[in-house]
Amino acid sequence: MNAFALLFLVAGLGLIGWLTARARANRFDRGGARRLHSLPGQHGMYVAMWTVLPALLFVAVWSAVSPGLVKEAVLQHPAAAQLPQFDFERDALLAEARRVANEDGAAAFDPVAQQLAAPTRDAQARYRWMGTAAAILLAFAGAAFALTRVRASFKARSRVERGTMLLLLVASLIAILTTLGIFLSLLWESLRFFQQVPITDFLFGTHWSPQVIDAGDPGKSLGAVPLFWGTFFIGAIIAMIVAIPFGLMSAIYLTQYAAPSVRKWMKPILEMLAGVPTVVYGYFAALTVAPAVRDLAVSLGYTYASSESALAAGLVMGVMIIPFVSSMADDSIAAVPTAMRDGSLAMGATTSETISRVLIPAALPGVVAGVLLAVSRAIGETMIVVMAASGAANITLNPFESATTVTKQIVDLLTGESEFDSPKTLAAFALGLTLFVITLLLNIVALRVVKKYREAYE
Repeated sequence: MNAFALLFLVAGLGLIGWLTARARANRFDRGGARRLHSLPGQHGMYVAMWTVLPALLFVAVWSAVSPGLVKEAVLQHPAAAQLPQFDFERDALLAEARRVANEDGAAAFDPVAQQLAAPTRDAQARYRWMGTAAAILLAFAGAAFALTRVRASFKARSRVERGTMLLLLVASLIAILTTLGIFLSLLWESLRFFQQVPITDFLFGTHWSPQVIDAGDPGKSLGAVPLFWGTFFIGAIIAMIVAIPFGLMSAIYLTQYAAPSVRKWMKPILEMLAGVPTVVYGYFAALTVAPAVRDLAVSLGYTYASSESALAAGLVMGVMIIPFVSSMADDSIAAVPTAMRDGSLAMGATTSETISRVLIPAALPGVVAGVLLAVSRAIGETMIVVMAASGAANITLNPFESATTVTKQIVDLLTGESEFDSPKTLAAFALGLTLFVITLLLNIVALRVVKKYREAYE
């Protein structure tokens, strides 16, 4: 039985348990002689949880364990004696055998893998049925246990609430543990990188050329300062020059000048920019904006201007993050007490004077927080810089020249054919860890600013 059918069966058993417990609770409550502590539906939910959750937990664990059991069973087959001794070659043949076993009519290139396809298929079927039987038995056992608890005095409501709280806690922990896992994986690979390259050479070196690495001193070619500068130049300077004025002015117009009917359709249209896939922005930057920027540079006297300029990527990135700045500024301006605005107008100030001297200063912390969040979003952007920015690591203030970013180099380093243990490949993890720490700090600062701002007006 495949996983989808098993999940459907477990859900069906949970529904049956819910209906059975609900009917049993109704019988206890019939005639009003014995008042139920909890509603019949809460009794049904209690039994359904005991039916479904243990089975689903077992299925999740079994899905992680069964591939290893299948592999061990296949290795016990006589044909497995022909497998090579090296782990990566053996794993490749076993993966090919699994492909042949799972695809009807598929054939293997290697005869050993073809011989192992049938044992693999048999082992998968055996352990699949074992897991199915165990999951169904757990579902029945859980339902039987829960049904014995259903009685008039049973506090099913509190048990269901406790179980729901536990589920919500697990859901919240998944996000935290995922973030922790990402950080630890980046940290582990980065430590391996810094065993080969001094951290000072990486953080303060000004020469980045991973294609040509000196085996005796790899740190000479892996100085990340040009990447940090390019990321800051494109994402925090050029993009912000575009996003901050347009985002702030659109927020001012929507909150202070636009009629409700105009705001009703204009704000969703503006926020639609945040939902456009970044690859679409990348195509727009590479095919439309970049040639226009190059032609502008040539008209200004830059004869050898490149179409992969920092300005092209930064302009499109700025357009992309306008909704982030506008939304935060909109919320901050709207949160300013109406009495401050009305008091300024009552003193004879014009609307523009009220905005510039009262509303904007009062909403400034929220606007700054929005800008910081937009910067963290911009410096982590990948598709626009991959498609529109250059791979040349330059330290320049000229927006018409080529520049690269951390995310662009991570993509280039991990899509090559270098060995995984080489400094060139491990440098991608060091760059990822640095970018992770920077964006995390920006988000922490922005959230603290927002918190203080909200406390000021609550």
